[in-house]
Amino acid sequence: MLLTFAAAALAADLREDHPTTYVVKRGDTLWDIAGRFLEKPWLWPEIWQANPQVQNPHLIFPGQVLSLVYIDGEPRVRAEGPQVGEAVDTIPLSEIEALLKHFTVVEDPKALPYVVGTEDDRLYSVAGQLVYVRGLQGAAPGMVVDFARPVNVFGGGNRRNHPGATPLDFRGDRNHSHWTVPAGYGEATGEKLGYELAIHATGEVTRVQGEVTTVVLRDEGREIRVGDRVLPSEAQPYDLQFMPRAPDVVPANARIMAVADGLQAGPNLVVAISVGARDGIRNGHVMSIWNEGSVVPDKVAHRSGAAAKADSVQLPDEFVGNLMVFRTFDKVAYALVMNGIRPVHHGDVLKHPDATE
Repeated sequence: MLLTFAAAALAADLREDHPTTYVVKRGDTLWDIAGRFLEKPWLWPEIWQANPQVQNPHLIFPGQVLSLVYIDGEPRVRAEGPQVGEAVDTIPLSEIEALLKHFTVVEDPKALPYVVGTEDDRLYSVAGQLVYVRGLQGAAPGMVVDFARPVNVFGGGNRRNHPGATPLDFRGDRNHSHWTVPAGYGEATGEKLGYELAIHATGEVTRVQGEVTTVVLRDEGREIRVGDRVLPSEAQPYDLQFMPRAPDVVPANARIMAVADGLQAGPNLVVAISVGARDGIRNGHVMSIWNEGSVVPDKVAHRSGAAAKADSVQLPDEFVGNLMVFRTFDKVAYALVMNGIRPVHHGDVLKHPDATE
């Protein structure tokens, strides 16, 4: 009986205008494809019938035909056709790829090796320019490294000041940020969740002489300054494919910490959130975003300000939209806003995608 109920519930989540077949096109994303069949794209794992006979049964390729069938009364989507070319991305990576490649999160940037000098004291990096690094232990010619600058420290907050992003200068000390942050935000009262670094250039170690390592820049990038931090380069810093799905549990402390580039409306808006791998969050997890309802004094029932405040009313949270996690660190994750009906703000609450209040 439970299986019958589950099948009926899943069938009810199919779109009324769902196709019976769909030919995958170049430029499609897995989120969009799931949305053609389902009202809730994060339920895709429930209806996707992976083919164990192909090399990677979870990938979908342009030219394949997706068919909606019923097996034992349960809706299933299966793919027919060869796996040729590049698999479809889960989210529109091409639209946010520059941001994905240019940022990472570390525990303590001041523990990293750093630039002590540059060839001819140049600021803007050009291919072939030499950069001198101190503290790059175990370096050897041929090693590829990234040059990065501290941007924000994530975390902090208390009951009235939610976790956010404190902007930093290139030394990790003063304000400078590409994110939207609350004025006067301080992170002294809560846990530091990590430091965001902006990656400016990539280089290759050419010589190690005592405590100084010489690195030649591979290509042109943003400016390199004395004090910039150095870390091993990640050839592929993010997953290309993953499946949208709901997390088992959304932690109570899950909130929007920062919004990229000062924008406050989606979709395709990148946000930093206050939970990560240690909280059970993985790439592909979908959560709903809610503007937290404020507490307002009842000035109608009470003339006295003190009495009105004592009889305050909690306003309900308001639904904003949905996001999907695409890059996860230990305590922090980046997510993409997939849809929305209201602006996204620092401090917005994250809940299970099926939440109704």
